[in-house]
Amino acid sequence: MADDGLRLGGLSSGLAVVLNGDNKREGSGKSRLVSYCEGFGDQSVERTLEHIFNLPYKTVKQLTRPVDISTVRSIIKNEFFKHHPELKTVATKIRDGVVGLEESSISGDIRIVKQPLLVESHALFSSARANSCVWKGKWMYEVTLETCGIQQLGWATLFCPFTDHKGVGDADDSYAYDGKRVSKWNKEPEPYGQSWVVGDVIGCCIDLDYDEILFYRNGVSLGVAFGGIRKMVPGLGYYPAISLSQGERCELNFGGLPFKYPIKGFLPIQASPSSKPIATNLFDCFLRLLQMQRLERAETDTVEKLSRLKRFASFEELSQPVPQVICEELFSALNAEIGSAEYIAHGPFLSFMMEVFRIHPPHDYLNLDRVLDSLLQFEESKLLLKHVFEALSSGCKTGLLVLTDCPYSGSYSHLALACHILRREELMTLWWKSSDFEFLFEGLLSRKSQNKQDLQCLIPSVWWPGSCEDISNENSMVMTTTALSEAVNKIEEKQRDLCRLVMQFIPPVEPPQLPGSVFRTFLQNTLLKNRGADRNMPPPGVSNNSVLVSLFTVILHFLSEGFAAGDIYGWIKGSGTDSGAHVGFLHRGGQQSFPAGLFLKNDPHRIDISRLGGSYSHLSKFNPVINSEKEEEIIRWEEGCMDDEESRVTHFSRMKPCCCSSYDADLSSSSKYPVRRLGKGSHGSCSSISDRSSHVTAECSTGNLNDEIADKPSTSDHSDSEFAFRPRQHLRILQRENTLSSATLKEEELLDAMLLLYHLGLAPNFKQASSFMSRQSQSISFLEETDRQFRESIYGDQVKRLKEARSVYREEAMDCVRHTAWYRLSLFSRWKQRGIYAACMWIVQLLLVLSKEDSIFSYIPEYYLETVVDCFHVLRKSDPPFVPATKFIKQGLTSFVTFVVTHFNDPRISSAELRDLLLQSISVLVQDKEFLSAFECNEAAKQKMPRALLSTFDNRSWIPVTNILLRLCKGSGFGFSRRGESSSSSVLFQKLLREACISDDELFSAFLNRLFNTLSWAMTEFSVSIREMQETYKPMDFQQRKCNVIFDLSCNLARVLEFCTREIPRAFVSGMDTNLRRLAELIVFILTHLIGSIDPELLDLSLRRPGQSSEKVNSGMLLAPLAGIIMNLLDGSRETVEGDNHNDIVTIFASMDCADTILFGFQYLLEYNWVGSTKGDDYFINQLTKLEEFSSLLIHRTELHAIEKRMRGAESESEDGVCCICYANRVDARFTPCSHVSCYSCISRHLLNCQRCFFCNTTVVEVVREDAKDASFAK
Repeated sequence: MADDGLRLGGLSSGLAVVLNGDNKREGSGKSRLVSYCEGFGDQSVERTLEHIFNLPYKTVKQLTRPVDISTVRSIIKNEFFKHHPELKTVATKIRDGVVGLEESSISGDIRIVKQPLLVESHALFSSARANSCVWKGKWMYEVTLETCGIQQLGWATLFCPFTDHKGVGDADDSYAYDGKRVSKWNKEPEPYGQSWVVGDVIGCCIDLDYDEILFYRNGVSLGVAFGGIRKMVPGLGYYPAISLSQGERCELNFGGLPFKYPIKGFLPIQASPSSKPIATNLFDCFLRLLQMQRLERAETDTVEKLSRLKRFASFEELSQPVPQVICEELFSALNAEIGSAEYIAHGPFLSFMMEVFRIHPPHDYLNLDRVLDSLLQFEESKLLLKHVFEALSSGCKTGLLVLTDCPYSGSYSHLALACHILRREELMTLWWKSSDFEFLFEGLLSRKSQNKQDLQCLIPSVWWPGSCEDISNENSMVMTTTALSEAVNKIEEKQRDLCRLVMQFIPPVEPPQLPGSVFRTFLQNTLLKNRGADRNMPPPGVSNNSVLVSLFTVILHFLSEGFAAGDIYGWIKGSGTDSGAHVGFLHRGGQQSFPAGLFLKNDPHRIDISRLGGSYSHLSKFNPVINSEKEEEIIRWEEGCMDDEESRVTHFSRMKPCCCSSYDADLSSSSKYPVRRLGKGSHGSCSSISDRSSHVTAECSTGNLNDEIADKPSTSDHSDSEFAFRPRQHLRILQRENTLSSATLKEEELLDAMLLLYHLGLAPNFKQASSFMSRQSQSISFLEETDRQFRESIYGDQVKRLKEARSVYREEAMDCVRHTAWYRLSLFSRWKQRGIYAACMWIVQLLLVLSKEDSIFSYIPEYYLETVVDCFHVLRKSDPPFVPATKFIKQGLTSFVTFVVTHFNDPRISSAELRDLLLQSISVLVQDKEFLSAFECNEAAKQKMPRALLSTFDNRSWIPVTNILLRLCKGSGFGFSRRGESSSSSVLFQKLLREACISDDELFSAFLNRLFNTLSWAMTEFSVSIREMQETYKPMDFQQRKCNVIFDLSCNLARVLEFCTREIPRAFVSGMDTNLRRLAELIVFILTHLIGSIDPELLDLSLRRPGQSSEKVNSGMLLAPLAGIIMNLLDGSRETVEGDNHNDIVTIFASMDCADTILFGFQYLLEYNWVGSTKGDDYFINQLTKLEEFSSLLIHRTELHAIEKRMRGAESESEDGVCCICYANRVDARFTPCSHVSCYSCISRHLLNCQRCFFCNTTVVEVVREDAKDASFAK
């Protein structure tokens, strides 16, 4: 706001100054007020009016009557406009010179989604230019980014062609900036500028005096982009022009609204309205009047004395006539220029209101209410205030977080002002009736994103454990992240206030509606239009991601911490009994309930949402709801009813869930990053979990989770009674009737929406956070390795290269640390972790209960399952940890283990991806000893998981199943130390797996067959990959990664096979020799590929990743399980029960035709450095001795077999009775119906994978043994 004099202590020096000394002595330390006039008898009312209207001294003549409206009108007409002639209004006119898009220039499909110029591309590539051009001078326009994809913003002439593939910057005399690709475009791209994010304001400037084009991002220059551009002539100048890819959205401002970041010296394409000067001056006058009221509040005693002496005009004398006349003149000026109200509202008026309200607390609610009271006397104020809502919404989208302004930064001031304005029912109704209500509501819930440069400003100092950065950086980073966290908390607090106001609002419609109906409609419409927001290329029209995140955060707080507003709780509550007053819905415990209709009804915002059983249309056709009563059914259950009695943890049990327990004490010390806990005196929007934990046990059972929230310092830093959250003025309360209950917004409905919001909005953010964490670990690892090499290096050139590499890795690490810290403080504060944990508990129990109801279970949306799994793992990986790993599952999420182990192969879940998701969860969890212990204590896991794992080992799921089996069997194979076996393996699950294999021969046979096939395939792929690497002069990174992955998978599969031979040896050494022969062939096949065609040393080098030692990665990783398999078979042979059909292992190996390969392979096994690998363990030395004895016996048996073969060859052997497949056994079986014959061993092996004859491809019905009367039927 413009000001006429130096403002001291919030007052203009023209009215009063603050002097030191209340007594008459000079130099006193107290303040006193001196009237503007110097003579004792001067009339201060006149001087005060002169000050308010910025008039020269003694312009206002002596008044003979009290100041009234006519007096003020006279002063403005006769004096104000006389001394400010430039402010005189003109005759009524329409604001001219409006600049917009030239429709004839549009290529593709650019649509104006909101007036005046919010545009969106609905074609693959769309371009357009403005209808006004410039050819001399300095000009600019602004673009506010609603999305941050490929957009080319800049300037172009009429000669620039726009096509489906070419736009701004793709031709001569066409210049553009693209922040997505961080490039400038003039026929060819060149690196320029910074990456842009949603909420950025891009200033596009052209200086035709110096023939330059420049771009600004949020008021900061990106430098001269183009110089020496061609000069133009009148009528053939440069046009503002844009090109957008599909779904991109931005708001153009050619000057129709005030610039957010005006650049000195550059003019808008469209001139500002002529009413701007008078509106600005009138607001200045109003502000000077209000400052008198602030003076009176600050110096009450002095003002009273001066008033009695007639040396000072009181505010009350002027508070009614002056504002009224100012408003009259304001609206007269706006009416005289049609179309100027929007500009004035976005510029001078919003600045005036911010000045009155104060950007930082303590906010001046009293004076703001005076302004609103004055304005609302005029009907024209509604249009002005409507545009103010638009300005506040826009301000939230673009509000910059500034470290020095924290915690009251970003969108805080706009939200705080909006919340206070909307406490008035009249203004809330005005906002709700506007056609842009939902669009503006989304804007108020938006937050500007941050890019790399933004985070460098917000977190200037970076530190991580083990870094070489200055130790002072740690304290600096803690301080900045704490300040930013408080700023985020303040914004979230105001967003909750705003949503609470909307929930309380009762729209003036018939029939009457209950509180919550407006918020419910907004929520449903938001979810409806954001279908597809989780796709790689979202459809046009989706909301800003920050809107979804904000809505999720608001609802999570309401459901977890409670509503903190007693007058709405009675309307917005669950279907069950009220068991805890205002205790958060997720923490009430006891009897839980959920309306089945949320799943069974196909509401509009659920269209096309996949269900566990398939699409809704499919389910309604093949699995219809039995009757309409089912849709109204309320599912009820007791908390913890699906858990075992011994492991049950509820909000009413002696041991409380993790979300209601205290674990903060030592968690910060285990964090990888600087963390600071806020004490109770901190001004956070929610107390931290450590503050709440000492009381939370009582709260969960009988208390109120909102008690602490009510005790927090208010945002305004004033007393709660004056400035805390207050109900809206004139709130109408309706009697609750049964006829209106169907329209009530239920807590369960909020929970349902919250899960979908997480799926659409939060999950992508956590995915990005996980990516930054992985990149951070990698960069820090590379940095440490570079530092090590730098210390050891002595050559100049090498030192130079290492310095350059270190600089790159350090920059990457610092960037990742900043992003990770930002995600942590903005998305994952302690109260959010607590709420998400409680939501996981609630939803998992709901899913388990509904799994008993087939008709309902199939209708559950897929995002329920996806969200609960993702939330679980986000909490599990949080840093610092939410709770210790030993408690994470056992104190609240035992039911999660029950769900994943019982449903990862549930045929009712139609999506294979969802079943894979559950299987992957098991695979990840069992890798951790504490989580594995939770599986061992879970009855469902012990009963169902072993068999389910064996049956799920197929072409799709074999990798996670292999990882799970490997973890369960870890430490039990050859090459592992026996000393560590008890702590690393699961003896319980090994026993259960053995029992499952023995008790179900058919299941085990199918599993073993798939295991043989998969390992054979993996070794073939590995052999091909290693050859490709060796044939390439410089192998590519992805080739080495592929080779490493396949090798690891082969090792894991071999370990699982080793476990099978150890635990179920009879499957190989007894009965038919099919399994043993296949095993022997597989061992030979692996040895052939591993050592027969590849140099062992070259193999180890190819497998080794950067930074890995030869002790961790070598061919022994695959050789060890092979050796273990052989020794398991030898041990199994000795334990064979007498009378069983015993298969001789040595004979099987010796009978194979590749004797030289076998002998060479076993010799290599013996000569491998096992002693070094096993660190001299006596057990393994004994095992190696057995292997050596087996090798000697194999050599002897091979020689005998060769002699026998030569003797048979000397005889006339042309028998027809030899199997033509293996040429080793006699023909003893025949296919039916085709009658082809072979040995039973070959036939049995073939039928494991194919049910057709391998001679004629006829489907086999029966296999008849020639030497037996009984038949074996093919399956």
